[in-house]
Parts: sequence; structure tokens; C-alpha cells
Amino acid sequence: MGRSIKFTAAIFLLLLVVQVECQGCAPSSISVQQTNTGKMVGGTDTVFQVTVTNGCPCAVKNVYLSSNGFSSSTAVDPKLFRRAGSGYLLGDGRQIPSSMSVTFQYAWDHYFRMAPTSVQAQC
Repeated sequence: MGRSIKFTAAIFLLLLVVQVECQGCAPSSISVQQTNTGKMVGGTDTVFQVTVTNGCPCAVKNVYLSSNGFSSSTAVDPKLFRRAGSGYLLGDGRQIPSSMSVTFQYAWDHYFRMAPTSVQAQC
């Protein structure tokens, strides 16, 4: 009987740790970094590279970003970043492992502020 109680307690603690890790997987655990590549398109538009990194201890999927007024004078791969409802879906909604990134480029005469709005943890 003592082993059964210890085993049950161990499972409970493991589930509790997983639940706490998943709770840490909020939009704030996703970082968005933009850099000016120094390249120009059409003589007036700057090419920006966007790197979105999963800082959550678990994999995440269905990461959405906000970016008011976003536009690009060059095509952005829709499997990497596309309009979906009122936001933009990252990486076709696929799983992004912990500490991994999705990167894409766009071109415009200024950068667009981007921020994570929702994320689904895969703990």
C-alpha cells in the first residue's frame, strides 16, 4: 500500500510540474525580433527579417501575431506568415519546439510593429 501512495504522489507531482510549465506558455513567452537586412527592393523599400522565438519550456502551436496595417512589397511565404482572421498566423500553425524560431522577411518603407497575441502550449 505504501508503494501505491508514493507512486500516486509522484504522478501527481509530475502532472503539477507539467501544468505549471504550460501556464508559463503565454504570448509573453514568444519573442519577436526584427532586423533591417540592409537590402532594398524597388529602390524605396527596406527588407526586414523577422525572427519569432518560442521562449516557453514546451512546444507551442497556433502562434498569432498582431501587426496593424502590415503590408509587404515582396511576397511573404504564407506558410511562414499570413493573415488569419484579425491577426497573422505564424508557421502555418505548426508546432514550434522550445527555444526554436520561425523566420521570414518582408519589404516596406518602414518596419511594422509585431506582437504575439495568442499561443497554444503543447505540454
